[in-house]
Amino acid sequence: MRSLIITLSIIIATATANAQTAPATTAPAQSADNKGGIVYINSDTLLSKYAYYAAIKTKMQTLSQSAQTELAAKGQAFQKKVAAYQKSVNSLNLAQRTATEKRLQKEQQDLQELSQNTAKQLQDEQEAQNSKLYDKLAAYLKTYCKTKGYKIVLTYSKANPAMLYGDDSLDVTNDVLVGLNDEYKKENPGK
Repeated sequence: MRSLIITLSIIIATATANAQTAPATTAPAQSADNKGGIVYINSDTLLSKYAYYAAIKTKMQTLSQSAQTELAAKGQAFQKKVAAYQKSVNSLNLAQRTATEKRLQKEQQDLQELSQNTAKQLQDEQEAQNSKLYDKLAAYLKTYCKTKGYKIVLTYSKANPAMLYGDDSLDVTNDVLVGLNDEYKKENPGK
């Protein structure tokens, strides 16, 4: 979660920098609330109310739970094999014990590798989803800043307080949320 807040802060900073370096066009008149083109977004609120982020979060929780369930089932099956071996160890000859122990050791290594690979896959998927979130927010904020005539968009978060205070008249979080959620609904009808 903290990485998403940091990512969001970077997104907002990058999007506003991109908006500032865009080719000059006829800038819209600044609103009375614009105070020199500086506004901010509360990233905590944005993340808690952005439908696309909620969908990503649900997807990642589902993937993680599914992976945990699969690993737990395979771990329990392995433990049953170990318990069965321990019960029968005295009735096995040396060659059978050695072969069984070797097989169990291989299965344990395979299970550990599966756990590591699953964790890596989940991490890669989280990074891919963060990248998509970044792209969506950056593209939206670039257009939003051009439309509104803003020059700088700061971010505020209790978890990562780079900005300690901002007058409420400069908070455009709800306006950005409406636009982002409308855009998400258009891309994903029925959600």
